[in-house]
Amino acid sequence: MSIPQADELGRELAKLDRDDLERMVRGLLTNGVALSFHGKRTAMEIARRVRPRVTRREAKLHVGPAADQARNLLIEGENLQAMVTLYKYRGEVDLILTDPPYNTGQYFRYNDRWDSDPNDPELGTLVAKEDGSRHTKWIKAMMPRLQVMKLMLKPSGVIAVCIDDNELYHLGMMMDEVFGEENRLGIINWQKAYSPKNDAKTVSKTTEYVLVYAKDKSRSRTGRVDFDRGSIKNLDSDPNGDWIPSDPTARQHRKDTAYAIQSPVTGNLHYPNGEYRFDGLLPEARSHWVNFTKTEAKAYLAEWGSPYVEKDLGDGRGKALVIKGSGVTLENYDPSNDPAVIKAAERALARRNAGNWPSLYFRDDKSRRPGHGRPRLKTYVDRIKEGKVPTTFWDEDQYGAPVDIGSVTWPHAESGHTDLAKRELDEVVGRDHGFDTVKPLRLLKKIIQIWCPDGGLVMDPYAGSGSTGHAVLEMNAEQDAARRFILIEQGAPENGDKYARTLTWKRLRNAVTGERPNNAKAEPLGGGFEYRLLTKTIDAKTVLSMQRNELIDIVLTSHWENQRRSAPNLSVFDNADYQYLIGTDDDGEGYFLIWDNGGPVGSLDLDTYKTVVTEGKRAGVKTPYHVYARYETFQSPNVRFWKIPDRILAHLGLNENDEFNNPEGTE
Repeated sequence: MSIPQADELGRELAKLDRDDLERMVRGLLTNGVALSFHGKRTAMEIARRVRPRVTRREAKLHVGPAADQARNLLIEGENLQAMVTLYKYRGEVDLILTDPPYNTGQYFRYNDRWDSDPNDPELGTLVAKEDGSRHTKWIKAMMPRLQVMKLMLKPSGVIAVCIDDNELYHLGMMMDEVFGEENRLGIINWQKAYSPKNDAKTVSKTTEYVLVYAKDKSRSRTGRVDFDRGSIKNLDSDPNGDWIPSDPTARQHRKDTAYAIQSPVTGNLHYPNGEYRFDGLLPEARSHWVNFTKTEAKAYLAEWGSPYVEKDLGDGRGKALVIKGSGVTLENYDPSNDPAVIKAAERALARRNAGNWPSLYFRDDKSRRPGHGRPRLKTYVDRIKEGKVPTTFWDEDQYGAPVDIGSVTWPHAESGHTDLAKRELDEVVGRDHGFDTVKPLRLLKKIIQIWCPDGGLVMDPYAGSGSTGHAVLEMNAEQDAARRFILIEQGAPENGDKYARTLTWKRLRNAVTGERPNNAKAEPLGGGFEYRLLTKTIDAKTVLSMQRNELIDIVLTSHWENQRRSAPNLSVFDNADYQYLIGTDDDGEGYFLIWDNGGPVGSLDLDTYKTVVTEGKRAGVKTPYHVYARYETFQSPNVRFWKIPDRILAHLGLNENDEFNNPEGTE
């Protein structure tokens, strides 16, 4: 990093008071190692000076049913300002999973004005690789964001940050300083490329890293996948130990991984969603193979004694894996008369009787005929998450055709790679996205599986193409789970491209609805999300000058409750027939805004209370009724009163004097 000139150094030293110097010296004496950089004091204080902003709900960009919209958020805006605005979620996030811009001279931007005005919403200019202060700028940008990320986490929460070798060491030192070295859970080394680059001048870089820290290691939990121990088997005397038979399919159609597999015993074709016995009833296209690549599947099948080849059957499902020499077709074919199948069956049954079967095997059918059933995958007990600490090197044994996400049982494929990640994005939004820094869904889902429980909340302050949100949606669909997400993205506004409302939004929308490029369709994942835009900074004057729709937005996006310190999911009532009713929470309790038609915020008096009760009963919402108003001249045990602007400011971390009411700042 750059070294400041003498006059700059003098100015920086002049800013340090006795407490600063004492803290710096104490850190050096107690820890022996400290991260020092030009402008550190400013960077450490920036987060305390950022003001919350008005969040405008963009209804035309909401996706999914209203109840699902309220569960997930996609926020367009600068991430530090967004996290400060999301005060209601402080202490509520189970996992922060993020991929900040790498400092490679291509993606990282820095706004010099942040040093004096951290409320400036612009991203700044691209930091060139030749910039002598690029490491300092990257650290100054990351430090306040890490501080606020820590505030967002639950006491048991975990943060996982993706990084490459350009800033690995600096990020590690920052994480040690912000979260504490004692809270480091691990450094995951995942394989991003499946082959070395021959043009590398030194060592070919095929791996990247994920730094994982707990807010409090003693309270965090590395998740474990439960399984039925009664299902443990070793039917084939496998010397590698006990295993569990698993279904290698997932409920979602993807053409390239929905191909047919010809049984080495019967010659019938097995699709992910069923067996085809040449009766004209092709199984529905609503599932696909998971947990192995096509290359791996081909190798597994060959272990049954016969070589396999790829063949286009004209079924629109991708090339099938069939026995070499087989004359298999979809029509006018009888496998019992196929010499290649007859020979393959003899070899396969002999191999089965010998024991120690290949990883992909065929179970018995209902008549207990050996190998006449559906394909199953052997999952070794010592590779299952329960009883197995995640290793720090996640690799891919073989790469061939696009593969799908691994399961919680940790089979051969652990993390995916960047080529796979780009193909996943291409499939959902098309090839013209121009986004190259995407992470594979498999990697993200593994991290979520380990460190975010079902029903938990995942946050990504650098959402990019929306991979984290997509991973949450897929896991919810596959596991019937209920995890939630908050994504924050600003994109590249200097190019007129705010990823949040283009690439990020499109990917998430298509994942939810099943829409694909060129009018294609995939299995919808379901769910939904709400879209919000950060606008102007907020204070008491701003709140009191808001129009009704603006106030509705700020109430719905800021409300939380002291007595249970929770951030309820509020669904809006977009119905002009209601004068005061604006929304409801997960418990069905109603939220009301007293607004004088054409005038300012109104008061809760007897007349307005009667209207509240009438609307509440008509809408079927429960009490207590949460009523926002300027003043309260009538009280009822059925009402919880929230004063405007005081309560709104408090819910954003401000007091009535527009000062932050959390003096501890960033801890």
